[in-house]
Amino acid sequence: MNLPIRARLTALYFVVLALSFVGFFWVSDIGFRSSIDLTADNASRTNLETIGRLLANTSSRGESKVRKELNELAGLWANGALFEVAGQNGNWIYRSTQFERTDSSFARVREGDISFVTTNLDSSQYRIALQRVSAGNEVYEIHAAVPTEPFDQALDRFRLMEQEILPLLAILASVLGYWLSGRALAPVNRIIETAGLIGAGNLSSRLEVPKARDELRHLTETLNAMLRRIEASFKRITQFTADASHDLRTPVAVIRATAEITLRKPRTQEEYRRALSRILETSVDTSELLENLLTLARADAGAAGMEMRTLDLAAHVQKARERAALLGLEKALDVTASTPPEPVWVKADAIAIDRLLLILLDNAVKYSPSGGRCEIALSRSENHAQITVRDSGIGIPESELNNIFDRFYRIDRVRSRNTGGAGLGLAIARWIAEMHGGTIAAESKVGEGAEFQIRLPAGVV
Repeated sequence: MNLPIRARLTALYFVVLALSFVGFFWVSDIGFRSSIDLTADNASRTNLETIGRLLANTSSRGESKVRKELNELAGLWANGALFEVAGQNGNWIYRSTQFERTDSSFARVREGDISFVTTNLDSSQYRIALQRVSAGNEVYEIHAAVPTEPFDQALDRFRLMEQEILPLLAILASVLGYWLSGRALAPVNRIIETAGLIGAGNLSSRLEVPKARDELRHLTETLNAMLRRIEASFKRITQFTADASHDLRTPVAVIRATAEITLRKPRTQEEYRRALSRILETSVDTSELLENLLTLARADAGAAGMEMRTLDLAAHVQKARERAALLGLEKALDVTASTPPEPVWVKADAIAIDRLLLILLDNAVKYSPSGGRCEIALSRSENHAQITVRDSGIGIPESELNNIFDRFYRIDRVRSRNTGGAGLGLAIARWIAEMHGGTIAAESKVGEGAEFQIRLPAGVV
């Protein structure tokens, strides 16, 4: 059904209310009919009791006296009530004219019982109560009739009113439902209009939050939160592209300039060698940068799958120490490692763990002065394995600790050029830790070195 929500709500409102009205009038009709029957039965039963008392008081005086009293009673009833009374031998002692003009026969009832029938007497409908009573030494059969025509007319008027009012109520309900649905959907329309105006150029715009604390307010707040996430992601992508372009432009420019200058005039073999060595060194750095960029791009796309296996973290810590020791030979750094005597098992990707440890140790080596020290320590608590990497380097300002894991973030551009790197290593390290369900944090003071702590869920063997 390709109808607008407002039309569907109106149709649903109409159907529900129409069925409700039909059900209400149907129940009312049944109740009205039952009330009529109950009222007529009570009235005819009361007449039976009146006639029964009269017979009990006069039966001992003879049939003529009974007939006279019944005639007087009939004259007193002015509400259209009729009755007929038969003696024990079946002869009628008294009959109202309508009974006489109508050849009606009723099933005999047992003495003391009361039964009710509805029939026509002289073209009018009556509710008749039938009873056999004993009075003195006689048994009488009494038929007391109460007209139902006034009740039937009232019921007919009620049904006519139903037929006239029901369509009107349904139409009014539809109009009211259409108006109410419009009021209810007005905030949704405003959300749609505002959302339609938000684009890449104004991602900072937000939807107006309704005052009422209802589902629409929750929807608006959810959409605003989504817009904030989209804006943050868009800014990260824009910054990532800008930073990547900047960091790639520099080595490409170096390679091009070196080649152009070298080719301007004939060079000696040594000059060509130096030029090619510089191009090779720059190409290696560029390849590493591209690899890091691809790693982060695959991570953002959710395509950087890892092969998780149970491995001994202590062995990887020792392996990382050996590689860091080779990197620190030129500076004569003291690179040490401490691990527990027993294996520390974790569920992890071996290549990713090695890269994570190498990133931290490489930074420690780069920023430690000659003759300094680097330390990697492994410990285990009940549920976690913790790796701590410390150095005696220049340290990190405390105000910068919250930013060092951001992509392309470098505390000092001049220092970064001297030590190399594009500010992607710690971003990759944090991503690897998070992919393993762990965390990474840093503590440092300027001039006192830095300490990085990695916590990973411990595996069970």
